[in-house]
Amino acid sequence: MSTARKPLDGLAAGSMLLLCLCWGMQQVAVKLAASAVSPIMQIGLRSLLAALLVGALMCWRRERFSLRDGRLRAGLVAGALFAGEFLCVSVGLIYTSASHMVVFLYSAPIFTALGLHWRVKGEHLGRAQWGGVGLAFAGIALAFSNGLSGQGEWGRMLLGDALGLLGGLLWAATTIVVRASSLSEASPSQTLLYQLTVASVLLLALGGGTGQWATLQMSPIAWASLLFQGVIVAFASFLAWFWLLRRYLASRLSAFSFLTPLFGVAFGVLLLGEPLDPRFLVGALLVFAGIVLVNLRRA
Repeated sequence: MSTARKPLDGLAAGSMLLLCLCWGMQQVAVKLAASAVSPIMQIGLRSLLAALLVGALMCWRRERFSLRDGRLRAGLVAGALFAGEFLCVSVGLIYTSASHMVVFLYSAPIFTALGLHWRVKGEHLGRAQWGGVGLAFAGIALAFSNGLSGQGEWGRMLLGDALGLLGGLLWAATTIVVRASSLSEASPSQTLLYQLTVASVLLLALGGGTGQWATLQMSPIAWASLLFQGVIVAFASFLAWFWLLRRYLASRLSAFSFLTPLFGVAFGVLLLGEPLDPRFLVGALLVFAGIVLVNLRRA
């Protein structure tokens, strides 16, 4: 089969729209089921479920996996960073809204671009990309401004917003480790298996150590959230993403992915009734614009 990537067609556009809808719903699903299952336990369980599905798929494909192929260390580091990202998301959602979380978490491309600029040859930023970095950081500062004022709920949300931003930084660090290590030559399923397995072990151990197993209540909403996150998001959507990357132009696909935080904000408002402050909205738009500029390809 040819390795040439195609421009987007109707199948790719429809698939990306569906994927962005799923990804934008993640934080809302966690928040919806938080009263029955703590966010840490939700993400630990969903990672375990997805890891089992990825492992089963690799066995069905007869895909080789070895702990002695020189990728174990990088895999463990990537997995630990992945777990740290979702630990920040889990705790952050206790304090802030899902719409805030999705915006700050999806600042990750900015940190990724900066890290790759200094760590990977051929990934240097041009003027437009640096402008995008500046624009995004201005948006982050504006979105944070209500929390910094310390007024009412906005003061309480500052910690959650900061954890969302830290989650984005850890997501970027995970990407950089994968890109700059031996994992860059591994199959997507092997890389995903490392991340999911390490995350499930660390998060479930943390949940057990803090007594969160005892408060577990698997209500219908909790089951729906777990199955959606584990089967649809962490397993099926990432496999679909990798399938698209092998067939279509990555830059065109990435342009669609910017819809994810927009969907996340919309779902938070529609399903959870979360309020939107004008300063946060303007800051979020600046962050989105900065991400678009950072991902522009130079001629």
